[in-house]
Amino acid sequence: MAQAMKIAIVDDEQDMRQSISQWLALSGYDTETFSSAEDALKTLGPEYPGIVISDIKMPGMDGMQFLKKLMGSDSALPVIMITGHGDVPMAVEAMRVGAFDFLEKPFSPDRMSDLAKRATVARRLVLDNRALRRELSDGTQLMNKLIGASPVMERLREDILDLGQADGHVLIDGETGTGKTLVAHALHAVGSRAGKKFVLVSCAAHEEDALSKRLFGPMLPEDEQLPAIEEARGGTLVLEDIEALSEMLQAKLLSVINEQGSPAETRIVGISNLQEAGRTSEDVLRPDLFYRLAALRITVPPLRQRGEDILTLFTRLSEQFADEYGCESPPVSAQEAAQLLQAPWPGNVRQLINIAERAVLQSRRGSGTIASLLMSDHEEMQPVMTTEGKPLKEYVEAFERMLIDNTMRRHKGSIASVMEELCLPRRTLNEKMAKYGLQRSDYL
Repeated sequence: MAQAMKIAIVDDEQDMRQSISQWLALSGYDTETFSSAEDALKTLGPEYPGIVISDIKMPGMDGMQFLKKLMGSDSALPVIMITGHGDVPMAVEAMRVGAFDFLEKPFSPDRMSDLAKRATVARRLVLDNRALRRELSDGTQLMNKLIGASPVMERLREDILDLGQADGHVLIDGETGTGKTLVAHALHAVGSRAGKKFVLVSCAAHEEDALSKRLFGPMLPEDEQLPAIEEARGGTLVLEDIEALSEMLQAKLLSVINEQGSPAETRIVGISNLQEAGRTSEDVLRPDLFYRLAALRITVPPLRQRGEDILTLFTRLSEQFADEYGCESPPVSAQEAAQLLQAPWPGNVRQLINIAERAVLQSRRGSGTIASLLMSDHEEMQPVMTTEGKPLKEYVEAFERMLIDNTMRRHKGSIASVMEELCLPRRTLNEKMAKYGLQRSDYL
């Protein structure tokens, strides 16, 4: 859940602090008050989860000095300045320094609430973007997103760690919806370029002329972005749908790669997302470009090859959506577990995310089944048939593991509660947890 936004109110006049705090509290904000800028600076830092409302005229450190201190610490922190009547020049100066806006006394509560709302929305966006950037630069967090105990996922994580330490260009391929862009982020985050620029360009999203300009330039004086090749210098340039590059742009890209030499100044990661049956990136890329990229290659496995990872993913996703929608995650019966395991999953993880969200929504309404969701996605599909049959024992074990995992998670690792719900003696539960690699400490 998103952290609630705070509002720091800084004013040397107690009545004004209390009035503003009361006004904003009635609007649903969490406020904290400070009688001086010096006191406020002890609390307000670059990651302050909120905004600041400050008077300009205060004894000691005045509002302008306070504003400059805050902007020096975090230029994206919204600060609303309160000015006296006739202090417009000072307000203009505050805006120049970096204030979000200003309020001239006397001001209405509605005007205050409106400014606070706009400022907190802006602050939330900044903090969310920072969190996302940290996450996308944190190799450990990204590798944790590639969950699953299947052999193909173990191999994928090993490949990412190995190729992340190498410095050559990479080709990532696999079916649509398997998470190839996440793999590209992880590849960058676990390697030596982790702190450098990561630039992502979708080759299928632009016409040829626009794509050529975006990748190689020249850019017009009014353009704010550098060409992607320049923007990613020293880091990683990821080209999604690289098969959409025309012959001319493939030749340009190959020329850039050849000019860089070895080790490459900018690492090129191509993502191939071919959906036509029987076609590969080798069929559509010119051979010299293909072999320069495919010397280091990662193929992301389809979901249908990941075995009981399907149940693990479905459980995690349904829990996340249940938390988001404020309801319980739907229970999965043995028959539904078999249906999930046996479905062909042409849309892979992206399709599973969609199914999990819809399962939570229909469970909240008290209707529908997982089988009906699978059938509605692919009406021609038999709900428990695939081209890759598995022994009954594997389905039973996968369901058993999921059931113990879900029950341990629900009871927060309480062995006694799990034993009672599943009617299992302690020794049997311990043996099954050891068999399936489940650790009580993971649930506490």
